[in-house]
Amino acid sequence: MTLLLRRPSTGSDRSAGFGSSPVSTLYDVAREAGVSTATVSRVVHGQDGVRPATRQRVLRVIEALGYIPDGAAQSMARHRKEVIGLVAVESRSPDTDVEQEGLLFIEEVLRGVEFSLSKIEWSLLISLLRGDDLAAAFRRMQKVSAKVDGLLITEGIVSSEQLALLAVRIPIVLVAGSPDEPHTDVFSADNRAGTRALVSHLVEQHGRTRLFAIAGPPEAPDARERRSALTEALADYPGTRLAGSFEGRFAAMSGQLAVRDILTWPRSELPDAIVCANDQMAIGAIRELQMAGIRVPADIAVVGFDDMHAGTLVAPPLTTVRQPMRLLGERACSRLLERIADPALPRHVERLPTQLIIRESCGCGGHQSGPV
Repeated sequence: MTLLLRRPSTGSDRSAGFGSSPVSTLYDVAREAGVSTATVSRVVHGQDGVRPATRQRVLRVIEALGYIPDGAAQSMARHRKEVIGLVAVESRSPDTDVEQEGLLFIEEVLRGVEFSLSKIEWSLLISLLRGDDLAAAFRRMQKVSAKVDGLLITEGIVSSEQLALLAVRIPIVLVAGSPDEPHTDVFSADNRAGTRALVSHLVEQHGRTRLFAIAGPPEAPDARERRSALTEALADYPGTRLAGSFEGRFAAMSGQLAVRDILTWPRSELPDAIVCANDQMAIGAIRELQMAGIRVPADIAVVGFDDMHAGTLVAPPLTTVRQPMRLLGERACSRLLERIADPALPRHVERLPTQLIIRESCGCGGHQSGPV
């Protein structure tokens, strides 16, 4: 259902025009639906905390009464395009074949965004950018911003200074952005807790002491947090050390190239565990290790981050950290819609919890899971 938003009436004989009936108010909807005005407001803005049956009852009353919410929403209906933009990185590496990379992070985020927009029947404009030309990415965002009411931007595509310029023109929410970004709302997973959980499991449960990091691109906030959290976590375990690191691009090929580099080392200096900044790089690392005759996890354990479906299909199945990718998209989109309706909202930063998913690539015998 599409909601047209107008200012609530304040007079006694309010008419919406020739042949029209008086305009209904939020209080009318609440009374007819038998709920509080706060519940009606949550339904109108697509927020959580309302039982499905109650939500449907309120929506039926809204439709029957022709309810049109308040003045800020009226402005939205008159002047908005009812379109949200989602800007994401298509590839951070020329070696990446998107069609062969499985279920990517952005695809899961997209499902959450679409779920939020389906409640109000707004449209979504998706723009996929190459991550290797930041100037071109910013120019593209400027063009996209003229066609939408607000922007969801993922994974640190442009600088803080450029975000500030965009935020003056249009509401923006970052998905998997830096929590320190001062100009926008930010939604991200708890990368630090997830990485610490992986390190703790490898060291405490499997006695691994020589860890190798396959990091993500330094311009990606998630990658930076996971890399620094790895270093911090190792400092808590005397006798463990970071045996080395490789700067990857969040692609399976990065995992393969990192392992090829490792295999040039003397056998006695090889790491006993590889911690990857995402599942795709972990899958590439496992394949390359096995091609070289190195057993996973008997010789070298491998762990990832994200919990992509493809990680369950490799042998051994991948131990990883699950981040709530769909929920990231849903929460970020809901916040963007709120900010479009009320640009004066205070800045909001939210970290969503992660979950350690234990399979077999770490050395365990089967699937387990637990909160981080």
